[in-house]
Amino acid sequence: MSGIAGVTGEKVSKEQLLEMIGKLTHRGPNKTITRQIDDGGLACCELDISPRCTAAMAGKEEPVVLLDGEVYQDIGPARTNAEFIREVYLREGREGLAAIDGSFACAIVDRGETILARDAVGSHPLIYRARGNRLYFASEAKALLAWTDQVEELPPGHFYSSQEGLQPFPAHTFPTPDFSTPAEAAEILRELMIKATRKMMADGAVQGVSLSGGLDSSIIAAIAKEIDPGIKLFSTTIKRYPSKDLKFAELMAEFLDLEHHIYQITDHDIDSILSKAVYHLESFDEDCVSGTTANIYTSKLTTVFTNAILVGEGADELFGGYFAELKEVESAEQREEVADKLVQIAYNTALRRLDRAWLANSVSYRTPFLDPEVVAFSRKIPMDLKFYHDEARGIDIEKWILREAFRGMLPKEIANRTKLRFAGGTGVDDLMDELTAKYVSDIDFRDTPRTETGIKLNSPKELHYYKLFRQHFPAGYEKLTARWDPFK
Repeated sequence: MSGIAGVTGEKVSKEQLLEMIGKLTHRGPNKTITRQIDDGGLACCELDISPRCTAAMAGKEEPVVLLDGEVYQDIGPARTNAEFIREVYLREGREGLAAIDGSFACAIVDRGETILARDAVGSHPLIYRARGNRLYFASEAKALLAWTDQVEELPPGHFYSSQEGLQPFPAHTFPTPDFSTPAEAAEILRELMIKATRKMMADGAVQGVSLSGGLDSSIIAAIAKEIDPGIKLFSTTIKRYPSKDLKFAELMAEFLDLEHHIYQITDHDIDSILSKAVYHLESFDEDCVSGTTANIYTSKLTTVFTNAILVGEGADELFGGYFAELKEVESAEQREEVADKLVQIAYNTALRRLDRAWLANSVSYRTPFLDPEVVAFSRKIPMDLKFYHDEARGIDIEKWILREAFRGMLPKEIANRTKLRFAGGTGVDDLMDELTAKYVSDIDFRDTPRTETGIKLNSPKELHYYKLFRQHFPAGYEKLTARWDPFK
């Protein structure tokens, strides 16, 4: 993980670059690098994880590569991830980036052209603004505040070229096995998930798992235990409210016999972190703010022990986890449409929340469920194996194929439990409603139903988040906010 930023098409001083990248040092507190070029400047800040992952810049001469992210395929011991991406670009051009097995956002400066690229899933952010021949870019929008009052987010699976504009990646499919029965599908899924987790732990940086107590993080913990019997588990809960998730996290930790650390979030914690959470998230969506707040305290807890962890994000979008949302629609076709929309918006809802919350405390996260092969295989699985109707019991079961794949590695209470959103399971949602009521009333909400640019606000709580957002960002940054809930 790292923070990257740059300006091309306009002269920039070292001091300006340092100010720009200084807004991102939470993403990389260990080392800052600046480099002036003929028509601009580049900067990065590095998080010291492992020798091949840490370096965020490659190329003594052009092309120069700035990288935020990791490459998981075998690149050999003598190269960093950034050097590998540079070699792929030199050999295959920008189209070669589409076939890289990894999670990344990068910038390439080459003979008067600047190319921005983001992998097909998009957990690593990249924000930019083009004005004439000038291009400003950064890992997070806050680094661009001194340069522009309007920003765009580079979509996943796209390039932006300073010469050719926005273009999608060329089509690329990561090959995965076919199956003829649900049992075969479950077996392949289990093998791919174990392979993905092993790849993401191969450099030795990962020392922990974020454990909510839900199905997804419990699966990651079970796999990680087989790879590293000394892996640690980290959970959060609300001190004042009984946690809906904590008892399951404790059950899983006991089942695996692993060291388990728990942070109890207080009322003061929530109240004091809200402005910072909105600032880091760069969004005022009420669902995402709640999740960000809970995740920030989980990431803070892990910093005492490690700066690299595994997380369970991605499974809900890929394997039919949003039971309430899918239950709203009756036809299989509509469910496919809603599921597809949840995948399409994940990069600036669930994955933005993930990225900003963990990097707020300089903790690198890795997401086995978002491995390219796992994502490719998920697309082969029909919806009726993800959102399964059990005729014998007359019930619908979300993530059925995932439960079947890992049933033998989990306590039955976890293998069979229904999903709670992370913020709901920790109790943060309930506390947020109570704490924000003292700042914004129903009357305030009635008088301000929309933002300055016309985005509909959904509650008094969200109006409060919007006011915090505007303390940090201009109206031209409002479009960074996307809705997690497809029905809002």
